[in-house]
This record gives sequence, C-alpha cells and structure tokens, in this order.
Amino acid sequence: MSPIQQEKIPVFKKWRYWYWLVIGFLLLLMVLFYLFTKHFA
Repeated sequence: MSPIQQEKIPVFKKWRYWYWLVIGFLLLLMVLFYLFTKHFA
C-alpha cells in the first residue's frame, strides 16, 4: 500500500462527511449573505 492509502482522514472517517460539511457551510454562507443584503438594502 502507498502511504496515501494508509493515511487516516482526521475528524471524519469518510470523505462523504467532509463533502456534506462543505456543502452545508456554503449553503449557510449563501443564506447569511442573502439575509444581510435584504437587511441593508
């Protein structure tokens, strides 16, 4: 096995959880920017 395959991913065991975390974070930013623009319009 190569060293890359033996390397453990920190925090989450599967990459799928990282993808969901990033997607959720981006959606949160989109909602926050939308609310800020509505508030200061």
